[in-house]
Amino acid sequence: MTYVIALPCVDVKDRACVDECPVDCIYEGERSLYIHPDECVDCGACEPVCPVEAIYYEDDLPEQWSEYYRANVDFFEEIGSPGGAAKTGVLTFDHPLIAALPPQA
Repeated sequence: MTYVIALPCVDVKDRACVDECPVDCIYEGERSLYIHPDECVDCGACEPVCPVEAIYYEDDLPEQWSEYYRANVDFFEEIGSPGGAAKTGVLTFDHPLIAALPPQA
């Protein structure tokens, strides 16, 4: 199981969750943040600090954002498991679901 970042993060990327994550598993794309499902230890530290309520435990993800589970998983197909977001910095791509969204206000 893992935590998932959903639509409210798109074009916001507050990064409070990144600062709170003890295992550095929250990666930054161009428009959104993503939680690496294999690196997340399910501690939940990220969820309460998200100011836009974009982070959900996988089983608690609202139905209207269910596709964000796959977006968080598939985002890492190309890069695998780098072993920490600090090693990659901001990545120059997003999952196609996020990339196709109109700008969020």
